[in-house]
Amino acid sequence: MKKIIARLFTRCFLISFSFFVPLVNAALPIQLDGKELPSLAPMLENVTPGVVNIATEGSIKIQQNPLFADPFFRRFFNVPNQPLERKTSSLGSGVIVDAKRGLVLTNNHVIANANQILVTLRDGRHLEAEVVGTDPETDVAVIKIPADNLTEVKTTDSDSLKVGDFVVAIGNPFGLGQTVTSGIVSALGRSGLGIEGYEDFIQTDASINPGNSGGALVNLRGQLAGINTAIIAPNGGGNVGIGLAIPINLALQIMEQLVETGEVKRGFLGVSMQNLSPSLAEAFGLKGQNGAIINEVLSGSPADKAGLLAGDIVISTDGKPVKNAADLRNRVGLLPVGEKIKFRILRDGKESDFIITVDENTQISSSPRAMNELLQGVTVGDIEKGNPYFGKVEGIAVLDVQRGSFAWRSGLRAMDIITSVNKHPVKSLKEFLSAVDKKNDSLLFRIIRGNAAAFLVLKK
Repeated sequence: MKKIIARLFTRCFLISFSFFVPLVNAALPIQLDGKELPSLAPMLENVTPGVVNIATEGSIKIQQNPLFADPFFRRFFNVPNQPLERKTSSLGSGVIVDAKRGLVLTNNHVIANANQILVTLRDGRHLEAEVVGTDPETDVAVIKIPADNLTEVKTTDSDSLKVGDFVVAIGNPFGLGQTVTSGIVSALGRSGLGIEGYEDFIQTDASINPGNSGGALVNLRGQLAGINTAIIAPNGGGNVGIGLAIPINLALQIMEQLVETGEVKRGFLGVSMQNLSPSLAEAFGLKGQNGAIINEVLSGSPADKAGLLAGDIVISTDGKPVKNAADLRNRVGLLPVGEKIKFRILRDGKESDFIITVDENTQISSSPRAMNELLQGVTVGDIEKGNPYFGKVEGIAVLDVQRGSFAWRSGLRAMDIITSVNKHPVKSLKEFLSAVDKKNDSLLFRIIRGNAAAFLVLKK
């Protein structure tokens, strides 16, 4: 009886094994139903020649103790002469988007402070690049290389992307050379992260690491959907599955302005706004918290001329729902001057449409072209009606100071009024910009804050 059971067990095992073995072998077939398995290789063969590696060399000023500038101090303590600048180098990526003009899109932070930019193509060529223009607010930069036998990456409409779409990131992580990773679109319209001045990121779980910045995020058709720009990682570590890319629609819009004028002119409506908190939403009789509430309209501004009022709630622009104040700020700030935008407003429980023509921004936000590098992250403007100092003080209003910026660490704050620069009174934006020319190494501000006045020094 035991022998019969043993034979049956052996036979059953062999039968089961005979079924199991083909299943194991079938896990990695070369073909399926007579067709080759799908591969990204053909698409990448067309795309990767348009993605370049970027190496830069530059210099930055060294922050030095003021005592070291005193020759007597240095001689007395036998302190050797120290260089005032430190050489820097960086590695990143870029994407050829216009082969005829030799235009390459990358990130501003990839080429910032660069004296020399060297672009390496996939075929091994090394080309010197020149800067066409940069926009630190969106972290977009355009450089130009000789237009000789280049391959450009075709673009897609990034507004058509959907969460769950497959994407591929191509770049130069850690300086290893061209590398390809894949993933999906994890989220769209990411903002409020404090990474850039204007944020509308594509989030992806395709691996993006240092050196990928400025590289390509493409769909499975090989069309450029975004420019890889940042990662969110704990303690400054590597990729943990949260990568961010600038939508190509936005990057191209910025690029054309940089090519045409060398700078970006921000759209301006003349409103200040805030998010809808649960209590505000309840007070206005709203079920959700989507939208942005206007808390101030500047007199004579485009918004004022269109009929917007404080207390209006913006629920959509051009038919696209508004999530919050940051979302609305991004949309307006990225619009070209002269373009019209339709606001759907909720006022007294009724919805109405308003058409507003975007005007040139009369507020000045810091940029390498406009202001001293000490004021990166600072936005200033005239003292407008509605400001408590309007008509009482002559000076310039500080409208915003990016948290963590040098000016913020030095003590400058939003709502401060600057009345003089380096002991010279300033009464207009023109006077202010002249006084803070980027050649200055230090700035001495006289500011008014609340009911008190004080002097503030910005010096690296």
